[in-house]
Amino acid sequence: MSHMVSVVIPCYNQAQFLQGAVDSVRTQTYPHVEIVVVNDGSTDETAAVAAANPGVRYVEQTNRGLSAARNVGWRASRGDYLVFLDADDLLLPSAIELGMRTIAEHPECAFVSGQHRRLTNDGRARVVGPWVVASDHYLALLSGNYIGMHATVLYQRGALEESGGFDEDLRAVEDYDLYLRIARHHPICCHSDVVADYRLHGGNMSRDIGMMFTTVHAVLRRQEPFIKSDARRERAYQRGVRSFWLYYADELLHQDKHALLDRHGRERAGKAIRALASNLPPHSAQDGLRATARRLRRGLNWVRRRATRPGVGRVRFGDLRRLRPISDEFGFDRGMPIDRAYIEAFLDRHRADIRGRVLEIGDNAYTLRYGAERVTQSDVLHVAAGNPQATFVGDLAGDNDLPADAFDCVVLTQTLHLIFDMPASVRTLHRILRPGGVLLVTVPGITSIARDEWGNDWFWSLTTMSTRRLFEEVFPAQAVAVAAHGNVLSAIAFLHGLAASELRPSELDASDPAYEVLITTRAVKEGGGQ
Repeated sequence: MSHMVSVVIPCYNQAQFLQGAVDSVRTQTYPHVEIVVVNDGSTDETAAVAAANPGVRYVEQTNRGLSAARNVGWRASRGDYLVFLDADDLLLPSAIELGMRTIAEHPECAFVSGQHRRLTNDGRARVVGPWVVASDHYLALLSGNYIGMHATVLYQRGALEESGGFDEDLRAVEDYDLYLRIARHHPICCHSDVVADYRLHGGNMSRDIGMMFTTVHAVLRRQEPFIKSDARRERAYQRGVRSFWLYYADELLHQDKHALLDRHGRERAGKAIRALASNLPPHSAQDGLRATARRLRRGLNWVRRRATRPGVGRVRFGDLRRLRPISDEFGFDRGMPIDRAYIEAFLDRHRADIRGRVLEIGDNAYTLRYGAERVTQSDVLHVAAGNPQATFVGDLAGDNDLPADAFDCVVLTQTLHLIFDMPASVRTLHRILRPGGVLLVTVPGITSIARDEWGNDWFWSLTTMSTRRLFEEVFPAQAVAVAAHGNVLSAIAFLHGLAASELRPSELDASDPAYEVLITTRAVKEGGGQ
């Protein structure tokens, strides 16, 4: 006789995911399955989604948390075996069949587990592990949660009843707590097949690193009375303390710092940093963990500095309280100027466009650096006679002898703003490109004005909007790609003439559309199939 398997799906305000979870159970290759949906006090459409699925057993309660919802669900179910599927996750079609096959081979086991994948919003899946443990599963769980995802576990009902189910005092990792309690008394086993998808989205509980670490640390400490006088368990326990600390420290260190500008993000990060910094594992100096702890403390200082804006009159200007810039040479005297760093990164990204016959303004340094062997002929345009590198002399907006349909690429960096009649210049650039030819242009946004002779011709600073309109009047809109580079810090640094090396890469690369330091444009002439 085939055994009934109950799949319990607790749901709290995740109606948008619930139907997918139910469908993943309905498509199981194992035939004897019941579905129990527990509505944990949701205020969304959870009840309506459940009601639209005939045959689903529906239980409703006031909001009491995930552990309570799971306990209510399995006690309302009828199956001899149980699977717990969170509403935002999915079972693969053969999940229950594989679990039942494994437990038939190992009937002494209180539960069996499989492997899982992480599924991103764009549908990409990455297998986690696989982590397969052949023996001493309690020791393995003390060393770390090798199971990872609760939906991969198939329980024997008797084991749940004996354990009392999930601890309703725990806000998280209640599944890991249950694994440890069961594995301490009963054999368990695992297999290598992938049986579930863990969906990553903005609302995952695991994003709250401080809460997750604090709770898992407390759950692991509950095992201390059961490991004393057993050297192997002691060692496994210490490995677990270190591995969980390192895991959550790594998760925290790889968070996007700029996402912490949100108040709730700062609060979560501050809590996580404090929890990790105050719970350093024993012998952390020998394990090299203190260096990581120092990085975390620096991170805490970063979060604290941004937790509140300085009050009026409390801003510390430091070296910036001055009426003249630190450098009045755009930073050339200190290293590579900040706008040049953006320019060269742009040209590097589009180096494949710099090929064939290439025209550059003033000299051909960028043509040779980024075009290399792809360039068959290098030309230089200069506005006045006397430049020995110039192969053409003239004005882009006026008189010039530049041939039509001649160039595969034109490199025009920080020049267009020096020409009053910019539309006429763009018409010339379009005319001289071959069909399919590429124009690579940079123009200043937020900038100081040159103090040398170029200052007399410094007519314009642009924005992405004005730049796009300028080029789309001549080039097809779909062939024009305009981008801005910069943020408030790089804008301030550039205005003071600091070099790019004086900012961290993350500070230089951060983009804020309200602070356009440099505008880049790639435009393609129609007719070349590009």
